[in-house]
Amino acid sequence: MLRKLWNDLKTVPIDTIARWQDKRFLWLLMAFCSIFLVIIAHSLFQHYIYMAPCEQCVYIRFAFFCMFFAGLIAAINPKVLVLKIIGYVLAFWGVWQGIVYSGKLNAIHKAVRADDPFGVQGCSAEPTFPFNMPLDRWFSDWFKPTGDCGYDNPIVPDDAVLSSLQQWFVDFYSEGWYLLPEYHFINMAQACLFAFVLCLVLLSIMFVCFILKSIILYKERK
Repeated sequence: MLRKLWNDLKTVPIDTIARWQDKRFLWLLMAFCSIFLVIIAHSLFQHYIYMAPCEQCVYIRFAFFCMFFAGLIAAINPKVLVLKIIGYVLAFWGVWQGIVYSGKLNAIHKAVRADDPFGVQGCSAEPTFPFNMPLDRWFSDWFKPTGDCGYDNPIVPDDAVLSSLQQWFVDFYSEGWYLLPEYHFINMAQACLFAFVLCLVLLSIMFVCFILKSIILYKERK
């Protein structure tokens, strides 16, 4: 009966997804996408366009770093159950933290735009990371908040000399980071929230396929 059930499952992508995650590709893809977004935020937006990160922003970076390390750990050898479980736990934890931080930043963003001073809560220059890790002191350029939550427009230093391309970017995001700045469509917090929710959906699909295959194969061996 179990063999028939598993043969039936092979007619849908469940078996394919279960086999894919036994290879390094999916895990390395998650690690690459996560670190790519962090590098873009740090190198392009923070340094090149002078968008200072706020407290919730550095928490979002931390969440992406969790997913990055989750992918690297699992990719060491995805067929080793312990490494895969560690990868899943760290990835799910990072995704959940990212959803919470992005949602909070989006609420602050809306409060700022509505001139609601009571809605702007949770923005400090002294972040508190899990396990009291002083990441803002160890890696201050990456994790130290230097901006205000909800204000994600470029703040160019008076002595900065901008190239023509830099000036174009600064003008493009002069009213804040939006996917489509001209229409104020999807702010930075909403874009991050979408990315984390998408990751949660994909991770959940992978995990369910992994569990189904593991249960069926385990019962077959018994």
